[in-house]
Amino acid sequence: MKVLTIAAAALGAGLLAGAAGAQTPSYPKNDYAKPEAWLCKPGKAGDACAIDMTTTVIKADGSSSVEAWKADPKAPIDCFYVYPTVSTDPGVVSDMTANAEELNVVKQQLARFGSKCRIYAPLYRQFTLTALRAMVEGKPIPGATDPAVRQVGYNDVVDAWNYYLANDNKGRGVVLIGHSQGSGLLQRLIPAEIDGKPVQKQLISALILGSNLPVTKGGDTGAFKTIPTCKTADQTGCVISYATFRDTIPPPANSRFGRVQQADMEAACVNPAALLGHADLHAYLANGMNIASSSAAAPEWVKGKPNPKTPFVSVPGLISGKCVSKDGLNYLEAHVNADPADPRTDTINGDVTGPGGVIAKDWGLHLIDANIAMGDLVEVVGRQSKAYLAKK
Repeated sequence: MKVLTIAAAALGAGLLAGAAGAQTPSYPKNDYAKPEAWLCKPGKAGDACAIDMTTTVIKADGSSSVEAWKADPKAPIDCFYVYPTVSTDPGVVSDMTANAEELNVVKQQLARFGSKCRIYAPLYRQFTLTALRAMVEGKPIPGATDPAVRQVGYNDVVDAWNYYLANDNKGRGVVLIGHSQGSGLLQRLIPAEIDGKPVQKQLISALILGSNLPVTKGGDTGAFKTIPTCKTADQTGCVISYATFRDTIPPPANSRFGRVQQADMEAACVNPAALLGHADLHAYLANGMNIASSSAAAPEWVKGKPNPKTPFVSVPGLISGKCVSKDGLNYLEAHVNADPADPRTDTINGDVTGPGGVIAKDWGLHLIDANIAMGDLVEVVGRQSKAYLAKK
């Protein structure tokens, strides 16, 4: 996977988060009454989240078991998801067709939440990887710098959100989930459409992953005026946000994540595992693919044994994490508890690499921000759901 592809994924969040003052584009509105305008939606034929999430759990001694999974069609809350920059469509703005990239990203980042919530994931006309690669190479596609063009994806997400509220929500509590460009869009939608508005009472939480969410230094609000960062797993109406780096490859001075532009603010870091009272991250790692590439090779999970056939692998006790503040940056620091004496792998994938396999240190573990703590995020959402419903 070329570094420009991944650079574009992260760059997209910054580009779109900064376009709040753009003019209304001339693109026609999408009709979110049409099922094909949604990747995931309850009752939709061909729902992209109705997929196999079976996991092989591999212990430190190399033994394994298969963990079954199923969605809860009667889940009492909803989840609304905005996906990251994945489209390889030609041109500046993607179309409304779900290709392999969109289908894979909901498998990696979203479908597992279906055990706790009904899932709504709209397609939207995002700023494409194609256009972002061209910009990074200094050869922007015509229209790529037009603020109105950059506004298209945000308008789509707002329209999808408002359609969902008017036609599907029916007063239910909702969790917002985003990553990278998706998080950037949610960082615009929440202040404009939710923060301080009547619908805020239905916000269970917001998961703003792989992004830089500004909060006041030492405080818990900032970009969201009345929506604080989460302090416990049972807290509702709060936000979880982080960007992940290995402890062995900390963010360099030119890091894309871990800092914000505002001098009086800092990047939020909320570790979902810490909310649950433990240090180990409950990861669900892709068995052979990540959010940006369907051809990434999985590690040899157990030395000398063929890899399992399930789409996901869980490795309890292998990865631990903590939020750290170093050199003016705040981020989730991931540590691999390697033990060369046992047969289980001592490595995980997730680094951004360039030509020759050189690691792009400024991107961290952006590819697996969601995967690395997926089990913790799902458990927290379940706890928050119970707390929210208990208050009603």
